[in-house]
Amino acid sequence: MPEPRRVTAAWLHQGMAFAEEQVSRAPMTIDGDAALGPSPVDTLLLAVAGCTGSDIVEIVRKKRIDLRELRVEVAGERREQYPRRYVKIALVYHVTAPGATEQAIRQAIDLSLEKYCSVSHSLNPDIPITYELRLQA
Repeated sequence: MPEPRRVTAAWLHQGMAFAEEQVSRAPMTIDGDAALGPSPVDTLLLAVAGCTGSDIVEIVRKKRIDLRELRVEVAGERREQYPRRYVKIALVYHVTAPGATEQAIRQAIDLSLEKYCSVSHSLNPDIPITYELRLQA
C-alpha cells in the first residue's frame, strides 16, 4: 500500500485562515471566511476541477488531440442543515481543441469521472456529479 499523503495546515492567527506548511512549493491559504483565500468547501470544488482537469489533459494528449484551452467551472449545492455538505456537484468543461470530436472529449471526461479522478472518488458516493461540455473544435 502506498504511503499516506500528508499535508499540514497552520492557523495564521487571522480570522479562520490557515496556510499550508510546505517548503517545496508556493503555500496555499484556505480561509473559513473566504477573505484571504478560498474557503474549505470551495477548495474541495477546486480539487475536483484540478483533478478531473489533469486527467483530461493527460487523456487527450494520449489521443493526440490539439488541446488549446480547458476551463472547468464547478458548482456545488449544499444542504441547509448541518453538516452543510455538498449534495450535488455540476461541472462545465470549456474545451477548445481544433479538430476534436465531441465524442472524443466526452470519452476523456467520462474516463476521468468514472475511473481516474481520485478526488471525486473520495467523495460520498451519494453525491451526484454531472457535467456539461462546451466544445469549440
